[in-house]
Amino acid sequence: MWKLNQNTIKHKKMSHFSTIKTKLKDKKILVEALQLIGERPNVPSDLGMSVVDLVISNPSHAEEHPTTEVEISIGSDIGFRLNSETGVYDLIADRQTWNKNVPIERFVDKITQQYARMTIHNTIKEKGFEVENEWEMDNGSIELTVTRWVESP
Repeated sequence: MWKLNQNTIKHKKMSHFSTIKTKLKDKKILVEALQLIGERPNVPSDLGMSVVDLVISNPSHAEEHPTTEVEISIGSDIGFRLNSETGVYDLIADRQTWNKNVPIERFVDKITQQYARMTIHNTIKEKGFEVENEWEMDNGSIELTVTRWVESP
């Protein structure tokens, strides 16, 4: 009869990339939003490449260092890939090696808020308005005062 020593059993966690859905469609605005929250996005198309490989590089979590391609990276294992079916950028990350100071869902919320802010700024400029004042409220919402000069006839 065999006796199994519980001390010799090791549970190995498999790492893999997760796809987190977003509603972010415009690559340029997404890059701006990432910069506004303090990220340094790597955009391979700026360097003449179409994609960059993400790799799960933590050997204690990764089996054979899985890789995946993304259009925007913000580290070796976090990035954004355009979903050809929906036309939006999905966040691609490994939940087990996530090392940001906020959970993934809060990170997406922060990007989405800045993305909306930049979308509004761009629309305001297109309509001939200028942002006069901007405030971020305690609840996280943003208030803007915009103006536009109208010439008298």
